[in-house]
Amino acid sequence: MKRANVIGSGPNGLSAAIVLAEAGVDVEVFEAEAVPGGGARTLPLTLPGFMHDFGSAVHPMAAGSPFFATLPLGEHGLGWIHGEAPLAHPLDDGTAVMLEHNLADQDREFGQDAQAWRSLITPLVDHWDRFAQEALGPVVRVPRHPLFMARFGMAAFQSARRIATHNFAQPRTRALFAGLAAHSFLSLDDTLSSAVALVLGAAAHKVGWPVPRGGSQSITNALIGHLQSLGGKVYTSCRVDAEIFRKLSGPDAITLFDTSPRQLVAIAGDRLTPGFRGLMERFKLGPGVFKIDYALSQPVPWRAAGCRRAITVHLGGTFDEIAEAENLVLKGQHPERPFVLTAQPSLFDRTRAPEGQHTFWAYCHVPNGSTVDMTDRLEMQIERYAPGFRDCILGRHVSTPATLEKMNANLLGGDISGGAMTMRQFLLRPSALTYETSAPNLFICSASTPPGGGVHGMCGFRAAKVALRRTRFRE
Repeated sequence: MKRANVIGSGPNGLSAAIVLAEAGVDVEVFEAEAVPGGGARTLPLTLPGFMHDFGSAVHPMAAGSPFFATLPLGEHGLGWIHGEAPLAHPLDDGTAVMLEHNLADQDREFGQDAQAWRSLITPLVDHWDRFAQEALGPVVRVPRHPLFMARFGMAAFQSARRIATHNFAQPRTRALFAGLAAHSFLSLDDTLSSAVALVLGAAAHKVGWPVPRGGSQSITNALIGHLQSLGGKVYTSCRVDAEIFRKLSGPDAITLFDTSPRQLVAIAGDRLTPGFRGLMERFKLGPGVFKIDYALSQPVPWRAAGCRRAITVHLGGTFDEIAEAENLVLKGQHPERPFVLTAQPSLFDRTRAPEGQHTFWAYCHVPNGSTVDMTDRLEMQIERYAPGFRDCILGRHVSTPATLEKMNANLLGGDISGGAMTMRQFLLRPSALTYETSAPNLFICSASTPPGGGVHGMCGFRAAKVALRRTRFRE
């Protein structure tokens, strides 16, 4: 058995394909869309000359990925661009609290909260390589560094509110921490909501929050370039359904699915046991997102000067404001003042827009499958911190949850995180079998497996390693 199919060409699918190809396996990747990459694509969504990241735009986890670090992606055109600071979080007083790359600069920014921040973050920064290997994998296993991971777990298994309340004296610090934690799509009162904040904070100080020169497509293109150098093949505009899958699969092949659990069932359900099919069909989706890509006549006119130093800007005000907005989403409601995540890569990467003009990307969380138009609410949050923003707009591309799912079938109901990060789905993601299924030669390698969402390739890397061990393939 020396042949493998990978369904889906997102970073996880391509990473799985690379691991298999490195082991001497004949690998073919099948992508439904005309442009490969899944959530890591760059497309002309608004006006001529403006290039927009369809999904992920800023990539701390790609820059800090243990697997990507082993690949010669720079030889295939991938280069990283950093802002002057990883993140800005503007406040209503006209200032912005900053997340800096350098810890000494962060000390000055946080003042009396600096020591508390360092006590949480420094161990992760100092031992990032060890930490990333441990954290970006299945939870239910014996860690190689149990004491180190236990220390991280003591903080990670607390709610963001508890961490912020017990560690930070200043509302400014708490606000920035809330924005980091809200990347989890969890209530900030939930266990685990602090974990994402700690990882993203540590990444900012260790590897930064960079963007790829030319857009997220550059990550995909570099992965494909390396895969092709190993003999792997990628086919685009090739949507695999149950009928096509039956033709592709056979006794001499394995298949890895860079898809949601529900798509796995739709494509290969007749190969799965009834019990396993039921587990996949009950896999809980996360909230959706409502996203707008903008073509702008000038940079966003932020009131706070610090925002002009950062590619990423979080909009949401205080800790309590962000917490309330996220809680409403989880209750199936639409906040009047949503937490808005924005990225403005053209400030530092001039390949994204015509001379003197800019691209800008903003989204907010909404209930899964929402049909509510959040444009006015989202833009009011931007205007709150950047008066006159609407006067800069040359063009918009609005992506509702339905639009996102149409453009990438993995994004069910607009869920960009590969499934809700409930405690059950944190521990058993998507089931106790993790990357395996009930069929011996079928595996799942998407963001619905550990460690979850983000452009890091670790789901695909680990799934392919399991596939090699569980089959007659040899590394």
